[in-house]
Amino acid sequence: MHHPGPPRVTTVGRPVELAPRAPKRDATYRWRVLDAPAESAVAVGSGPVVHLDPDVPGTYRLELDAPDDRHEQTVRAFPDDRRPATMTVPAADLEPASPDEVSVIGPFNDRLVGRDRPRRAGDDYALDVALPPGTHPFGFAPNDDLAEQVRGEVAVPGPGRPRVRLDAQEVADGDELVVVADAEPAPDAAEATLAVEFLFDGRDALEPGDCEIDGDSLRVPVETLRESDSSEPVRVHAVAVQTTTESEGPYVRHSILDTLVVDSGDAGGEPGSGPAGLAVSRPGDAPEWAHHATVYEVFVRSFAGETPDPTFDELARRVPYLDSLGVDCLWLTPILESHTTHGYHVTDYFETASDLGSREDFEALVDRCHDAGIRVVFDLVINHTSRDHPAFQFHSTGVPGYEDHYARVPEREDPSDVDWGGPGAAEHYFNWTRIPNLNYDSPAVRSWMLDVVAEWAGVVDGFRCDVAWGVPHGFWKEVRERVKADDPDFLLLDETIPRDPAYHETEFDAHYDTTLYGALREVGAGEKPATAIFDAVADARWHGFPDDAVQLRYVENHDEERYRSAVGDDALRAAAAATFTLPGAPMIYYGQETGVETQRGTMRWYDADSDLVGFHRRLSRLRDAHEVLRVGGVEPVPAGVAPAGDGGVESDRVVAFARDDGTDRFVVVLNFDGEPTTVELGADVEGTDLLTGERVGANDAVGDDGGVRVTVADAVVLRAVGESSH
Repeated sequence: MHHPGPPRVTTVGRPVELAPRAPKRDATYRWRVLDAPAESAVAVGSGPVVHLDPDVPGTYRLELDAPDDRHEQTVRAFPDDRRPATMTVPAADLEPASPDEVSVIGPFNDRLVGRDRPRRAGDDYALDVALPPGTHPFGFAPNDDLAEQVRGEVAVPGPGRPRVRLDAQEVADGDELVVVADAEPAPDAAEATLAVEFLFDGRDALEPGDCEIDGDSLRVPVETLRESDSSEPVRVHAVAVQTTTESEGPYVRHSILDTLVVDSGDAGGEPGSGPAGLAVSRPGDAPEWAHHATVYEVFVRSFAGETPDPTFDELARRVPYLDSLGVDCLWLTPILESHTTHGYHVTDYFETASDLGSREDFEALVDRCHDAGIRVVFDLVINHTSRDHPAFQFHSTGVPGYEDHYARVPEREDPSDVDWGGPGAAEHYFNWTRIPNLNYDSPAVRSWMLDVVAEWAGVVDGFRCDVAWGVPHGFWKEVRERVKADDPDFLLLDETIPRDPAYHETEFDAHYDTTLYGALREVGAGEKPATAIFDAVADARWHGFPDDAVQLRYVENHDEERYRSAVGDDALRAAAAATFTLPGAPMIYYGQETGVETQRGTMRWYDADSDLVGFHRRLSRLRDAHEVLRVGGVEPVPAGVAPAGDGGVESDRVVAFARDDGTDRFVVVLNFDGEPTTVELGADVEGTDLLTGERVGANDAVGDDGGVRVTVADAVVLRAVGESSH
C-alpha cells in the first residue's frame, strides 16, 4: 500500500516531507492540494516526494495518485512558534580575526557548513535567525574550518511544549468507545489555554461524521468500529494546542501527536482484551523492557583486547563479562562492510565486514547474547554512504538510474576543496566529505533503504539509528510500522543531537539524553553546581517528551571525549552513579568501567581498574534488585556539608535526591569532588550504604528535620525511614 501514512503536524515555516510508502522505483506518483486555508497560496511539486511548506495556519488536505489507489493525507499547520534571534561572536575571537569567509552551523541548519554566512556588525560577526523557545548551540567557523570554530549559544524566551496522551474506555453498556485525551501544558505555561484537536487517518474507514467530539473526548459507536474495513485498524490521533498571551498577541505551541489504534478483535478474529471487546494499543509507546535496560556500547574493533583479531567470535567469547555487569542490551557500532575502523562509512549494506566475520558468525554472536538474556542493537547507518560505495561512484559518473541517489547543493554552499563529479557538490554534514548524504526525495533510495531495514530487522533486537536527524520523519514512521508489525519489542534508538521530541512521534522509542550528558560534564568540570542535574532531568518535560519516551543516560560514547579525560577522575564515579540512579536507561560505553582513557582505545583487560569495574557492577546489581531505582519519582533532598574541619567541601559538589515509588523510598547522595565528604542530609535515613553494605551514617539525628550525617566518597544509596519504606 502506497498510502503516505498518518496525518502530520507542523508550524508555518517548517516544511513537511510527504512520500508514498513502499515506493516502486519506476512507478508514477502525483500529488495535488485538495484543500487549504483560504489565505494560502501553497503548492506542491510534481515529484513522487514533495515538501509542503505551509504559508498560513490551518488544515491542508492533499491527495496522492499512486499505482494502487488515490490516497489522502492531512497536514495540520499551527502558527509559527519561532522568534527572531541573533547569533554573535566577537571578531577578535576568530582565528584569523578577519577571515575571508565564515560559516555558522548548528542544529538550526542541520550542520551544513557553507549554507549560512554571518554579517559583520561592528566588532562582531552576527547571523539573524528565527528559532523556537529554548537554548540553541551554534559554531562560527572561520574560513569554514570546523577545527577553529568558536562555539556559543543563544537563548530564545518562551514557554515549553504541551503534551497529550490518549486512552480508551467503554460506556453505555459497551455500546460506545470513548477516547479521552489527557492534555498537559508546559511546566512554565500554567496559565495557558489548552485545547485538543483530533485528527483522522486517511488509511481508515472512520471519518469525522462517525464520531462525536466533545472537547478532550471522542465517542464512537462500537458497531461502527466493528463494521470498518477489517484489513485496516482504526487510528485515532490527537494533538494538544497551548495558547499563552504575550504583549504582541497569542503565542501557540503544539504537542507531538499521540496515537491510539483500535482493532475489532485479535488476529484470530476473537474479541480483544480492551474496552468493549476491542483490541486497543498505543503504537508510539516504547517496549516495556527498554525503559530500564542497562545498555553497553561496544566499539567493535577495540573491545577484544591488544592481540586478538576483532571478530564476531572474539566478541562472543566475552559475553560472560557483559552478563556479569548486568547488561540487558548490547549496542554494537557498525558491523557491515566498510573500509574504516569505525564502520560508519558503509560500502555494502548486505554483507558483514570481512574482517569481523561472516553473517553466520554475526548471528552466532547474537544467539550467544540471547542465551545470556542480552538483546543486541544494530547500528543502522542510512543517512549517508561511503563515497567509495558503488552507488555514489555511479552517481558521480552519470550511470543511468543513479542520478538522484544523493543530495546535491550549489557549489557556493560547498566549503570543501573536493572537485566533485557531476553538477554542484555532494551534500554532507560538518566536514564529512567522505560520507555524502543520500537523497530521500528519490523513491529508489527509499526502496533501497527499506530493503536494508528488512534485511537486518529479523536478525537483531533493535536499531540505533546514526544521524537520525538527517533522515526524514516520514521515512522513520514507515520504518517503525514495518519493524514493529513483526516484533513489537523491537527497539528504535535515535541519534538526534540535541534530542527532539518530534522523533518520538511514532518514530523512536529511546533518545540520547543530551541534556543530562551536558550537565554531568559541566558539573564534573566545576562549571555548574551538582543540583544542575535536576534541571537536566526536568528538561525533557519542558520540551514536550511524553513520559513513555526512554531517555538514554550516558556520560560518554564513541563520538565524545572520555569523561575522565575531559574533566578528570574525581567526578566519574558520581556521574556514572547518576545515570544508574535517575529514571531512564543507563548506558556504559566500553572501557568507561575499566579506565580506558582514549575515545576509541583498546579495552583495558589485564590492567583494568578493578575497583571501577566493581563500582559499575554494584550500581547495575542494585538497580536491578530495587524497582524504586527504576520507576520511582525524583525529589530533591537538602544536602549541606559538615562544618569546616569535618572533611567537608564546597556544597555545590554534592547533591541528594529521593526515589519513591509509593512502596520504597531511597535517598541517593552524589559527591563530584572525589574526596570523602561529610554531608548533613535533610532526610531521615538508615546509615548503611546499599551499594557497599558499609555503614556511612551516624545514628544521631542533626537538625529539626530528623536528618543525619553521612560520609560520601562518590555515591551512596540509603534506605529512608518513614511511611514509604520497609
